[in-house]
Amino acid sequence: MSLDLSRIFSQRGLIAALTAVCGLAVVLLACANPRLAADENHKAQGLATVVGSLSDKGLQRLTADMDPAMLALARRHDPVLREADPWGRTVGWTSLDIRQIPDLGIAATTAETAEELNALRAFSKLPIRPMRPFVLKAGGQDAARALKCLTEAVYYESAREPELGQEAVAQVVLNRVRHPAYPKSICGVVYQGSARLTGCQFSFTCDGSLRYAPEPALWRRAEAVARRALAGHVNKTVGSATHYHANYVAPYWAPTLVKMKQVGLHIFYRWTGPWGEPPAFTGRYAGGEAYISPAILGSLDARTNGLLDPENQGIGAGRQVTLAVAGEVRTYNVVDATAAGGQKTRVLGTLYAPRRKPTPEEVQEINRSLAAIEAAQKAGESQDEARSGGAAPSVAAPSDTGLGALQD
Repeated sequence: MSLDLSRIFSQRGLIAALTAVCGLAVVLLACANPRLAADENHKAQGLATVVGSLSDKGLQRLTADMDPAMLALARRHDPVLREADPWGRTVGWTSLDIRQIPDLGIAATTAETAEELNALRAFSKLPIRPMRPFVLKAGGQDAARALKCLTEAVYYESAREPELGQEAVAQVVLNRVRHPAYPKSICGVVYQGSARLTGCQFSFTCDGSLRYAPEPALWRRAEAVARRALAGHVNKTVGSATHYHANYVAPYWAPTLVKMKQVGLHIFYRWTGPWGEPPAFTGRYAGGEAYISPAILGSLDARTNGLLDPENQGIGAGRQVTLAVAGEVRTYNVVDATAAGGQKTRVLGTLYAPRRKPTPEEVQEINRSLAAIEAAQKAGESQDEARSGGAAPSVAAPSDTGLGALQD
């Protein structure tokens, strides 16, 4: 019984090889049985015709009536076909380099994926408190350079955003000038980290955008927004925001901040805890717009680019304690609760006192308040007794478990 080879192999390379085999088979059959050899020769010619074209149409014709199991077997042994591993292993496993950590494709997220990731995290319900007006008290070259740097930030970051979105970007720059963690000039804030390939705070300062001249009309619009901001205009929509990103990107640092508001295409964030509230913005504008030090050009945002530095932020060293937990002994720094400014920024490996000890003046004020409450209570009881003509109900004296005076 003859073997129908067309029911086993389907791919171009193997079919070509089988054609040669079929030719040899025809020669052998011709010696044994001329009639059978003629039939096989006819089949071999038909197969050679299909192989000769090597067209997709020819292959489709050849495999149309093949048994699915036999077709799968042929594909499994075809060295030309580039499919997943036949045993179900991950695509590319044969060329996997274990010296490199797989990135799972996260770095190649699409805009749709980023928008979905951003939507997973809800906006904070904490109140958005407005900042105090920022009025630039500088003249001459400092004023001109400050206006130009702020205009650049507004233009290159939000040239086609609505006016409210441009004002929000300007507000972030001014907020950073007054925050203890950032430089104390407009240009210093805008160009912070621009000497680093991945460390610039405003992407236009390190991605080549400045090579392109701005459109005059859009530049004038951005300059008007910057001029108003430097004259004291406050954008209350974003409050104390110090960070933002476009909604079509999902930066790794976003979940570490308080998600405040979306204005246009930008989502705005502030620092967590007390340092994200307006009272923490105690920095003063220092001027010197013409001089951006190498330290500023090469610096990082301590909040989003690495661990905080307690010493540079003025956090007291406090004291050290050694704790043994589950057989593991570790030494921690306990920050002094009376540190300058009452700073409570969280730092890895550092413990914080839950509250500071009240001062003698605060103890006296608390005791005066308690005495006033007690006096008012007794006065009310006396009036009730006078109206009723009877004795006042007894009241338990303050004790350690009740409302008593706070001792120093």
